Amino acid sequence: MSLIAGTTQSLTVTREVSPYGYFLTDGESDVLMHYTELVGSKPRIGAEVEAFLFYDSEDRLAATMKKPLLQLGGLARLAVADVHPRLGCFLEMGLGRQLLLPLSELPESIDYRPLPGDEVFVVMQHDKSGRLVAKLAFEEELAKLVFHAPQSWNNQWVEGWVTKTLQMGSFVIVDGGVVGFGAYGLIPSSERTKPLRLGERVRARVTYIREDGRVNLSMAQRKEVGRLEDADRILAFIKERPGGGMPYSDETEADLIKQRFGISKSAFKRALGKLMREGLVTQKGSWTYLVKLEEEEAGQPSAPPGGGEGQ
Repeated sequence: MSLIAGTTQSLTVTREVSPYGYFLTDGESDVLMHYTELVGSKPRIGAEVEAFLFYDSEDRLAATMKKPLLQLGGLARLAVADVHPRLGCFLEMGLGRQLLLPLSELPESIDYRPLPGDEVFVVMQHDKSGRLVAKLAFEEELAKLVFHAPQSWNNQWVEGWVTKTLQMGSFVIVDGGVVGFGAYGLIPSSERTKPLRLGERVRARVTYIREDGRVNLSMAQRKEVGRLEDADRILAFIKERPGGGMPYSDETEADLIKQRFGISKSAFKRALGKLMREGLVTQKGSWTYLVKLEEEEAGQPSAPPGGGEGQ
C-alpha cells in the first residue's frame, strides 16, 4: 500500500511526537497527524485509525481524522469560499482548508465566473505535481447520477445549480429532492433574465420535457402572466419619471430594453400593447407617455400649445 493524497486509509499509530502529533504508518511509509487533526479522544499507540491524506501548506503529506466532503476521484457540490483573480476559486472541502479549482477550469468571461457562496459540482484529482485540485464535473461525470424529469414537472417552477454557462445558454442540475440527485436542464440565452454565473443558484420554470428526460427552462413567467407583470412594472417606471414619459418605445433596440427592464423586446412590446389597449399610455416617436397626463394637459385652456408661457 502507498500513501496517496486524497484517499482515506486505515493506518496504525506508531508513536507520539510532542508538540506535533502522532505518526501513522501503512507498514511502509509514515505520515504525521497533527494534534489539531484529531477527532475524539487521543489514540493509543498501536491503534488503527481511519485517516484522510492531504498536502499541508508546505506541500508535505499529512493526515487528518476529519471527514472530507470529497475524496480522490469522487464528485461533490462544494461551496466557493474565496476567489483569486490569477489562481481560481477556493472551495470548502470540510477540513477547515480549501481545495483549488484552477483558473483554467473557469469560464473565460469574468461575468460567468463563480462568486463566494456559489456552489459548483467538481471532481477531485491530482495536478501534475501530485497536489489535490478540483476539476469541473461535466456531463460524463454527472450522467450516471441524474434521472429523467417526470412529466409532472411541466410548467412548474424548480430550482437548481448552474453547472456550465455560455453565451448560448446555461446548463443546470435541477434539484431532485427526495426523488434523487437531479435532472439536466438548459436555460437558453433568450430565456435568461440576467447573466448566470457558474455555480449560481437559479429558479426557473420548466417549459418543455424532452424525450431524453432533460428539460428546457425559462427564468420568465408564462407570456400571459409575464405580460401582466411586465406591464405593471413598465407603468410604474413611467409614473416615476419626470413628466410622465420614458425614452423607450417599439422603436427601441432590444439590447437597451433588456438592460433597462430585464425582458426581451417581444415581451416589452406585448406589455406595452396591453397598456395602450387599456388607454393608459401612448407613443410619440421613440417616447412613451402616460395618457392621463396628456389628457390633463389638454384640459387646461390657459396653457398655450407646446406648454410655452404662463398659465
